Amino acid sequence: MSTARVVVVGSANADVVVDVDHRPADGETVLGSDAVVSPGGKGANQAVAAGRLGGRVAFVGCVGDDANGQMLRASISGAGVDVTALRTVDVPTGTAIILITPDGENSIVVAPGANRRVDEAMVEDLEWERGDVLVVQLEIPLPTVTHLVPRAHRAGARVVVNAAPAAPLPRDVLQAADPLVVNESEADLLLGRTAGLQGEDGVVRELLDLGPRSVVLTLGARGAVLAERDRNGAVRTVHVAAHRVTAVDTTGAGDAFVGALSLGLAQGEPLDQAVTRATAVAAHAVGRRGAQDSYPTADELSGSTP
Repeated sequence: MSTARVVVVGSANADVVVDVDHRPADGETVLGSDAVVSPGGKGANQAVAAGRLGGRVAFVGCVGDDANGQMLRASISGAGVDVTALRTVDVPTGTAIILITPDGENSIVVAPGANRRVDEAMVEDLEWERGDVLVVQLEIPLPTVTHLVPRAHRAGARVVVNAAPAAPLPRDVLQAADPLVVNESEADLLLGRTAGLQGEDGVVRELLDLGPRSVVLTLGARGAVLAERDRNGAVRTVHVAAHRVTAVDTTGAGDAFVGALSLGLAQGEPLDQAVTRATAVAAHAVGRRGAQDSYPTADELSGSTP
């Protein structure tokens, strides 16, 4: 089994979580629970998910010189993740305001804060070993992503591009993605559609036509669909079913999926096998409160069924 690194370049946020009976409508004020602050951010979440599973993981990002930054540094390093490249900067740590409804679904607003300091200069000197897996998302400045991804790909790293939050991506970033990981709304945006997508096999094939080497479309409780081309150019699609669980809190479940997927690829698993394990990790995550606090260890994953 390979022991290649997973290098996550991305965001770190303090999640401020409030339970509400329903999401407020325009002009409506809703009373909620007391706020709970916990470690989050797409990049940090993905690094922690891979680290808790026992991976060789490094995180590159920025936090503020404040209590939230200290909380995040402790959580990420506590998962066994290398935080040598986690910088402390002179602006507040990023914050995510999260509303959770009784069905476990969430609505999120992010104030980027220190994440805006993850710039091109910061990632310029990253060194890559062939076989490393780079993971990026879009809660850091897009110019940083577009600067980093093609360089890491040329150096021999496998690049996992999680196009979240949804945003258009330049062709050279898409062409380096292996896989491109999106949910349905993110796929909508990349394909230029205004209506909901129909037919998952067709969607992943259309996404593959944008240039990625492989694609994973996550479908929440319906699992995931992946597509990849073989050496002859033929497209193979695989459906991976979700585990049946009662959702307590879906916050960070997609990040758990991406972190586990990336670790599987670094360990030499084929894409469908990595997606299968990632689906199990996400199922564990939705059954617990919080983002990073909900992620299973390898022992927890192997010792129980979600």
